[in-house]
Amino acid sequence: MLMRLTMLTAITCLSCGLAARGETVAERLGYPADAKLLIIHGDDIGMCHSANASAVDALEKGIVTCGSVMVPCPWFLEIADYSRRHPEADLGLHLTHTSEWKYYRWRPLAPLAMVKGLLDAEGYMHGGVRDVYGSASVQEVEAEMCAQIEFALQHGMKPTHLDSHMGTLYYNPEYLQMALRVSEEYDIPLMFFKAKEPFLQKLPEASRDAFVQLSDSMERRGIPLLDAMPSIGDVSVDEMDGAYRKLIQNIQPGLSLVILHLADESKEYQRITGSYPKRLAEYRIFTDPAMKALIDEEGVRLIGWKDLLPLWKQRAPAGP
Repeated sequence: MLMRLTMLTAITCLSCGLAARGETVAERLGYPADAKLLIIHGDDIGMCHSANASAVDALEKGIVTCGSVMVPCPWFLEIADYSRRHPEADLGLHLTHTSEWKYYRWRPLAPLAMVKGLLDAEGYMHGGVRDVYGSASVQEVEAEMCAQIEFALQHGMKPTHLDSHMGTLYYNPEYLQMALRVSEEYDIPLMFFKAKEPFLQKLPEASRDAFVQLSDSMERRGIPLLDAMPSIGDVSVDEMDGAYRKLIQNIQPGLSLVILHLADESKEYQRITGSYPKRLAEYRIFTDPAMKALIDEEGVRLIGWKDLLPLWKQRAPAGP
């Protein structure tokens, strides 16, 4: 017990000291203060076989640095097996409380009697975030979050981070505070952002003050937060390559994250979602050596969530 307290005190002092000196995430990782750090992150892994195949290929080619897995989805077991056989893979959990496709659906992993508010009239997860907010309690959302984490752990995964499918956990302050608490209980970092634009613009006005307070508290504790999450917006497939090249050229100093949805050429993915052409384009762009050459040319340094884990471990304890 004494050793545990001594270690905790040391970690607390280290984290508070870093925060007091105002060291950036880059400096804490050994980079110059003005380094441009970029996480290239693949979402929706585990959703189907095509999502797994394209994500694994992208991860192994080294431009996509990490990704997150949808545990309730039909092809989770395949990617969990890959994760066990490739412990170097930087894979987190894409915590899932919605099921948005018309014919390709999934249900909660928690006992259904415990999470009735997460179910639509057909017995699947709701198709949209607003529907979840309108019917699911914090306790139900937490029960499903824990069920997914436990299921992943039982199947040998060692998640490097947590994030939220369709942003469900981020736009409701009560969900968000619960998600951070659960992430600390499992000692797995939750993807989170500094309280600045354009993140705040995406939040309901009533939620912004709570978000700012939570973000500021996390930053003071030394938890690594994202400075930016740039995207190319709603452009045509033909414009995507140029838009992503421009995005890379405009990466600013700090910690940025780009979210991709990857698909290969299989017919399976084409039948699931009309967004398939853009997902295929993202896969092609971010497995092209030309993109890696541009990233290097612009002085952007690719990192993953595994690189941030030591900083998460150094965080100061939460207040009472």
